[in-house]
Amino acid sequence: MFVLPMLWALASSFKPRGDIFGYPPSLVPDPFTLDNYTRMLDAQPFWSWFAISTVVAVVSTAVAVFVCSLAGFAFAKYRFRGKNVLFNIMFSSLTVPFAVIVVPLFVMLVKTGLNNPWFALIVPWLAPAFGIFMMRQYVEQSVPDEILESARVDGASEFRLFLRIVMPLLRPALGALAVWSFLSTYNSFFWPLIVVGNDEQYTLPLGIQSIYAAEARQVDLVLAASVLAAIPSLLLFTALRKQLLEGLTAGAVKH
Repeated sequence: MFVLPMLWALASSFKPRGDIFGYPPSLVPDPFTLDNYTRMLDAQPFWSWFAISTVVAVVSTAVAVFVCSLAGFAFAKYRFRGKNVLFNIMFSSLTVPFAVIVVPLFVMLVKTGLNNPWFALIVPWLAPAFGIFMMRQYVEQSVPDEILESARVDGASEFRLFLRIVMPLLRPALGALAVWSFLSTYNSFFWPLIVVGNDEQYTLPLGIQSIYAAEARQVDLVLAASVLAAIPSLLLFTALRKQLLEGLTAGAVKH
């Protein structure tokens, strides 16, 4: 059920428009053509959409992974006043649907003059509650207090201790969080639809939707763009699949 639609989309991106919805459906393009890709790349600013989505996703993911790991480490290994209250407030935000905060968030950005698309697409999502919770749980399970105390005795500062000792131990969780954060940002449609008003600053989901919303309903071009848009996600998953699986299964087996 999961693979067949993907295979159909891939095969249909190499078919003439009139053959895409032929019956019975075929997974073998006949005739095989690259015309959908050439027409889409010639008629649409696909590479501009691709660059914007990739830059936003990479920057957001890099900062979110660092911030979440730092916050998770603090919640897991430090004692300070109000720690439990702060964590419960942060964790409870997971229960709030995005539709509830989208209007207040947009109004806040406009009122403060921070509604620049680049700022609005990246900054509000740099410390997701799920990421902080995930890193806190992994730090508690994978970073022994004895290692931290030894590093402090040797004179390591707290920030150096985090960078040189804690971060390497968090590699599986960092990989899992990176994949989750990248895919969430790269595939986001609703929030960019609200904050991006200039078609020159469209992300990939907005650009692909604009192709479909055109008067001709150019499904053939949409499929070609969708196949190209999926390549970074597949490459990232392939590169980090080991860390992703280790991070998601951490703590499932007791030693």
